[in-house]
Amino acid sequence: MQVGICDDQEETRALIADRVKVVCPEANIILYKSGQEVLDTLQLPDILFLDIQMPGMDGMQTARELRKFNSKIIIIFVTITEDYVFQSFDVSAFHYLVKPFDNVKFSEVLQNAARQYRKFKQPGESIKREQPPLIITTKGRHITVGFEDIVYAEVFNRKILLHTMETDIEYYGKMKDLERMAGNGFYRPHRAYLVNFDYISKYNSSIIYLKRGQALMSKQKYKDFVQCYLRYNHRKGKM
Repeated sequence: MQVGICDDQEETRALIADRVKVVCPEANIILYKSGQEVLDTLQLPDILFLDIQMPGMDGMQTARELRKFNSKIIIIFVTITEDYVFQSFDVSAFHYLVKPFDNVKFSEVLQNAARQYRKFKQPGESIKREQPPLIITTKGRHITVGFEDIVYAEVFNRKILLHTMETDIEYYGKMKDLERMAGNGFYRPHRAYLVNFDYISKYNSSIIYLKRGQALMSKQKYKDFVQCYLRYNHRKGKM
């Protein structure tokens, strides 16, 4: 069982981690400094302690984004105010703990969450992103395309051209919308291209070579691309 703790305060993360170790010594604990770190991970925890009041993306925003692609993760809000308790229902939060909370209450909530996790968990199953496929209309037909099948996309004559390993699919759409839906497994190295990290063979400061085709690289994007690609490979265990 994996338990995530997301709080911008290091002391709070350490405090909750210590309490989790006492209640569930078998748990694998993952610490996050921000909501964005949670959203960027490829392997979500089974139970997530989530602070609400954080700089940048707050906990409620993080929970809403999580629910867009995952309904199984057990969210326990941890905050200093009761002001958001009714909003927590909107994201199907398991519980709402107000700081400072005592050990008895914390243990009770975590034990109940662990029981729910075990009740619905299948042996060997892990919580992963449930990314919905892309549904597009082309030539009067509705087509479903899995993002994992897209090698890269490019803008062509005011249309988007999707390249998979087997075929090319053309439709009317906006690259910024496709980029948003594709998630952090993709990168936009040039205004006209969006590439899938999984299909990259090699690259340099001007071209990305893919397992099928290639994409242009903007020089001003090169440094950021390299950092994002390395982080992605690290999360996937390729480094």
